[in-house]
Amino acid sequence: MPLYERVAWARDLDEHGLKKGDVVVLVDKVPHPSGGDAGFVLEIFNAIDESIKVITVRESDVEILRADEILSVRILGQI
Repeated sequence: MPLYERVAWARDLDEHGLKKGDVVVLVDKVPHPSGGDAGFVLEIFNAIDESIKVITVRESDVEILRADEILSVRILGQI
């Protein structure tokens, strides 16, 4: 996945207020120190493109956006 590409969150993550399908931006890739699942640094934006938070997660926590998907909005939960 290229940096600064929008990707979809793959599961609910209550501690960060993320829900499966939320769109986030990949800002960096971080190798695992002992060869495990690589990490991604993600930036979370609201609907009017204001940055809310930056988090580090496993690569497996995000999915590539597909042409047969559409974006939607929801009320922001606890971040």
